Amino acid sequence: MRLSTVSPEPRPQLPGLAAALAALLLVLAPAAHAHDRGQAVQHPHEGHGGMSMPGPEEPMTAAMRSKLLADKQESEFNHHLAGSLVALAGLLILFQGPLVRRWPALKYAWPACFLLSGIFLLVWSDTELWPFGNRQWLEALQGNAEVRQHKTYAVLLLGLGVIEWRRAGGVLKSAWSGWVFPAVAAGGSVLLLFHQHEAGMHGPDHMDVMARIQSEHLSYSLAGLGIGLTKGLSEVKTRWQATFAPLSPLLMITLGVLLMFYRE
Repeated sequence: MRLSTVSPEPRPQLPGLAAALAALLLVLAPAAHAHDRGQAVQHPHEGHGGMSMPGPEEPMTAAMRSKLLADKQESEFNHHLAGSLVALAGLLILFQGPLVRRWPALKYAWPACFLLSGIFLLVWSDTELWPFGNRQWLEALQGNAEVRQHKTYAVLLLGLGVIEWRRAGGVLKSAWSGWVFPAVAAGGSVLLLFHQHEAGMHGPDHMDVMARIQSEHLSYSLAGLGIGLTKGLSEVKTRWQATFAPLSPLLMITLGVLLMFYRE
């Protein structure tokens, strides 16, 4: 079976765009979190860093409630931003033909969405870590499964963004490169089934919150598996290729919208 490739065209420099995206996030993300996390006390604990939280039956102080609210707002912001970028990438893929014919450089736009998501997730997904908090990366990666999963997803997104960028420019034409997107989508979706989320494990309604979070993440996983399957089928040269081609970006838009409505 042969995989579809993209004909080479002049391409912008990847390091320059990645640096620009990182600079944009340096401006926007700390400001978005500053108000929410301004009252947080910086003491590491298992789960979200900041201060030790009581169990479901323990009384909470005003400071603890403030910290929980800050963590909730940060987590929701992260999901909403990721959803916006996923939905945008899906739209760009879906309408890539007419857009690229008019503005050829836009063929790099949807891989840039993945690069942007990866940079954000790597740096800002856990702001209790240095340079925003006092917790050290090595300690958190060793002792916190949620942090490890966040950084694993960041690496996957960055790798996927780089590969798809090079495919869009016609630099990478190997057959295996066409299967990276489907494999990452499917593998990441399976990993999401085992995602550990500490945010809803406190407070009087913690059981309802955890059930909602698990249900939301299950929907993300199912959408991701659909994206991986349809993307893989769209890469195969068959008479059904044109049928499968629009399904993966439509599912990406669906996943993005689901993420944008995430709440804890």
